[in-house]
Amino acid sequence: MGNRFPDYLKKASEGITSSIYWRPRDKAASTAPEHIMGDVVEEPFVVRENAALFAIDFSAGYSSGIFLDQRLNRKWVGEIVEPGQRVLNTFAYTGAFSVVAARAGAITTTLDLSRTYLDWTWKNFAANNIDREEHFGVKGDAFEWMRTFSRQGRSFHGVILDPPTFSRKKRGKFSTDSDYADLTSLAAAIVEPGGWILACANTHRLAVDDFEQAVFSGVKGAGRSVISCERVPMPSEYHGDEYLKSLRVVVG
Repeated sequence: MGNRFPDYLKKASEGITSSIYWRPRDKAASTAPEHIMGDVVEEPFVVRENAALFAIDFSAGYSSGIFLDQRLNRKWVGEIVEPGQRVLNTFAYTGAFSVVAARAGAITTTLDLSRTYLDWTWKNFAANNIDREEHFGVKGDAFEWMRTFSRQGRSFHGVILDPPTFSRKKRGKFSTDSDYADLTSLAAAIVEPGGWILACANTHRLAVDDFEQAVFSGVKGAGRSVISCERVPMPSEYHGDEYLKSLRVVVG
């Protein structure tokens, strides 16, 4: 489609939409969604994905509240979690995974470097009538906090890893292409036997076979074993390059 909103979609949308915003997914599109037609949306609003509600804000820039390419993984988390299980959501952004886990009855810990995004998580909790007092929010470096949880003897039934492609951490830099084994090792150290890790990598450069090898290496490095691993394709509406790699790993 390129960088221009398709004219045929404009015509197809006439009379059935109140407004259309557009943001192509490419390296040059690190901006807020562009208004194409209809009403101008100036205030935050709420959208529904399956039964969960999420706050969206187009004025927030490139990241307006939710990443739609993760919808199948969110659905899976909501289905696999059981009441009372502890779930850690690292690099949590606006806490969408925490929302679906909490709706299923899990006790969630939401971890992100940004206070703004943690506050956004609580807005999403409120939209879903989830009592935030029953859950935990942690601001800080995911790597350091997972080390701390391990020292404290804290464990989780599920850990969600969805890091940025590149980031800075207290002990240097992180790249999904070269450092994912280290990240997985920290997660595997705090997963209960029989628990799971949802490992995601948003990268064009790392092949899925290499990604799986890095995840397996990380689990082994923590002295744990892989009971099962499921590769997850991107949603069907995403064509072409499968930049998002996802593995659902059960750890022994």
